[in-house]
Amino acid sequence: MSKDVKDYSVGKGVILMLLSSFFFASMQIAIRKTSAEIPLMEQIFFRNIIVILMCIPVIRINSGKIYLGTKKQQPLLFLRSIFGLLGLVAMFYASGHGIQADVTILMKLSPFLITIWAAIFLKEKIAKIQVPALILAFAGAFIVANPVFQTDMKPLIMAIICAVFSSFAYTLLAYSKDKADGMVVVMHFSVVCVVATLPFMIFTGFVLPDFSTLIMLIVIGIFGGLGQIALTYSYRYAPAGEVSVYNYSGIIFSMFLGYGFLGEDFTGRALIGGALVIAASILTYLFSESRVKK
Repeated sequence: MSKDVKDYSVGKGVILMLLSSFFFASMQIAIRKTSAEIPLMEQIFFRNIIVILMCIPVIRINSGKIYLGTKKQQPLLFLRSIFGLLGLVAMFYASGHGIQADVTILMKLSPFLITIWAAIFLKEKIAKIQVPALILAFAGAFIVANPVFQTDMKPLIMAIICAVFSSFAYTLLAYSKDKADGMVVVMHFSVVCVVATLPFMIFTGFVLPDFSTLIMLIVIGIFGGLGQIALTYSYRYAPAGEVSVYNYSGIIFSMFLGYGFLGEDFTGRALIGGALVIAASILTYLFSESRVKK
């Protein structure tokens, strides 16, 4: 592959990761608006049933009727889906029971882990810029979040578990890029989530949403689906270790969305931290291995 093609592919991967972070940040706004009325498992169920409805027509056009992959692909798809489900449940629990700043900063450990797993399992070379850029981005996230770590231990542990399982799931996304269709990967994950959460939703109490809450649940599903699709294809266009740092852009999107929809004010810390995240992203793109390699 020529250098121009590599640059183009990495650029697409970066754009998709930025879009994914924006969609997930938007999803979080809707989650916060429904968390007081709708139980965790019901939120996850709605999120993924809508994603399934989004995937079906696309897969039907592109891949015929192989909605959940072939028999040969099942071990890889199930592994990715299970890790993704565990990470999702841990994220919802940590966000719902802990101080947001504390759990957010711990969940942002995942890009570090992705870089490590990609080097070990995918044989990706760690570029010289990746580690300092990750540290810079994490420092920016730390400044924005301003954690005090006064949360009970259980949410903190769940936040770390979220980072670990999510990093496994995202590394498997990168590994599956030549082994399964991207929309099939998204569809498989959503089906596993629906099947796993349905019993909890039924037996622990289903809350019938009113019209406005139902709209928010649909928004969760749409933004969650778009974010998942963009994330899946991001790891297909660029090395996992390179694009994972752009996941920190979600911090910046959350700042602006929180200001616009939740009335949250900007602080000096948030602006400084956001600037560090942007600087880390620019450095990673300009000096990434795939761009400077001749």
